[in-house]
Amino acid sequence: MGRAAGTHLNSHAVEASAEDGVRRLGAAIRQLRRQRQLTLVQLAGRAGLSHPFLSQVERGLARPSMSSLHRIAQALGTTQQALMAAEPGAPAVSPVSLVRAGDGEPLDHGDGHARSLVRGRRAMYPVEFTGAALTYDEYYTHAGDELVHVVEGEIEVDLDDQGRHLLRPGDTLYYAGGTPHRWRAVNAGPSRLLVVQDGR
Repeated sequence: MGRAAGTHLNSHAVEASAEDGVRRLGAAIRQLRRQRQLTLVQLAGRAGLSHPFLSQVERGLARPSMSSLHRIAQALGTTQQALMAAEPGAPAVSPVSLVRAGDGEPLDHGDGHARSLVRGRRAMYPVEFTGAALTYDEYYTHAGDELVHVVEGEIEVDLDDQGRHLLRPGDTLYYAGGTPHRWRAVNAGPSRLLVVQDGR
């Protein structure tokens, strides 16, 4: 098989994996919403999102951004990382989770993308962020502690009253749960971060 044909098949596999991820994420949101005994309209109101958009997300027809997913997660009393890793309908959590390169649940985040590096309910939720906007988005806040490790690029992390921190490749920043946080790229070059959140 030629390189072009192999590349064509690989792109279809990536697209199929992404579609599966969107459906799995929507099912996780729907399952947790029902467990919380909330209607679509109630959850949409709490999250500050439109009811039709949330309906499309639950049916796997629309992919939320990390910002929208954060709002949904807060309204459900969880985190976007936990929703990204969820496996609705799974009978039990396996002691092992393997996410291959290019796999994981991809979501838009500013000028980049995020993908979950684990599946199922876990004590830790690692997420890879590739690319970042040059301007700050809204603050994120959640209960679990979090660690940010820079693999590539320069990132400025704003921890509200805990100050701003410039991170370069190899730098790691840890902050306690409940700390408002957000980040931006310092320049337009490529960037890649590993973010690990405490899931307990």
